[in-house]
Amino acid sequence: MAAHRADTTEVDALIVGGGPAGLTGAIYLGRFRRSFSLVDAGESRLGLIPTTHNHPGFPDGVDGPVLWARMKAQAERYGAVVRRGAIEAIRRDGEGFACELDGGDIRARYVLLATGVADRPPSANFAEAVQRGLIRVCPICDAYEVIDHEIGVIGIGERGAREALFLSDYSSRVTLLHAGQPDELGGALRAQLAERRIDLIETEIAGVAIEPANAIALELCDGGRLRFDTVYSALGMETRNGLAVALGVKINDAGCILVDEHQRTSVDGLYAAGDVVRGLNQISIAEAEAAIAATDIHNRLRASKPETSQ
Repeated sequence: MAAHRADTTEVDALIVGGGPAGLTGAIYLGRFRRSFSLVDAGESRLGLIPTTHNHPGFPDGVDGPVLWARMKAQAERYGAVVRRGAIEAIRRDGEGFACELDGGDIRARYVLLATGVADRPPSANFAEAVQRGLIRVCPICDAYEVIDHEIGVIGIGERGAREALFLSDYSSRVTLLHAGQPDELGGALRAQLAERRIDLIETEIAGVAIEPANAIALELCDGGRLRFDTVYSALGMETRNGLAVALGVKINDAGCILVDEHQRTSVDGLYAAGDVVRGLNQISIAEAEAAIAATDIHNRLRASKPETSQ
């Protein structure tokens, strides 16, 4: 077993990430009366959401930062201490893990990765535009709110085309701005776009301008400008899987961590939940996955020390 570093904390479980999955895991582990640490780099996409309307229990919708703050307060009620920072590395240490943070170690029997994803931004002012509801990244989440809007979709290849086709169920005024090479958009998809009367413009985007009256304009490389009520970015995302990959965890072609029905990864003792795993990137699903993972962690701890179980 590796020697302890000067500043070492020992816990039953470490949660990496403080978004919906991480905070749900903390709520469950706290109520299971387990010792745990939660380390959050403050990069959850939840903080960018102006209002979510499909989270159960909020018929009038709830602002992303408000939901985030409520979940954090609930986790803290059950003993969570959210430490701001980024875990630098995770290594096996005996039957558990040693997780490096700020020059010290957190030693944990189990680790739950809830590190999420990062969207590929179409412009430097991406975060501001998302917070104002002008750029959106999840039509499953909020297409209902843009019914009959003038919608622009920035995308490349099949991903962009599929998103434009999905949105055409909500508005007859959809334009796909294809920012890739012409051969990245196949003939079958072009035919489907034409059949649904989706305008196709093949151009790269030079910039995104937020205009008065909460409108948005896309600046084209040829000097033109197109105005929309709403723009969807379908440029994909980067999965924050670095810690898992360094441990040899199995991932799919998209970089998502593969897990079983208990949210266990291919590395024993390491769990993953939320957008970092394959599946539908939704708040409620991230919460459910974290609940499954935390419950499995608790049950395994009980099984290993039945005489001290709660």
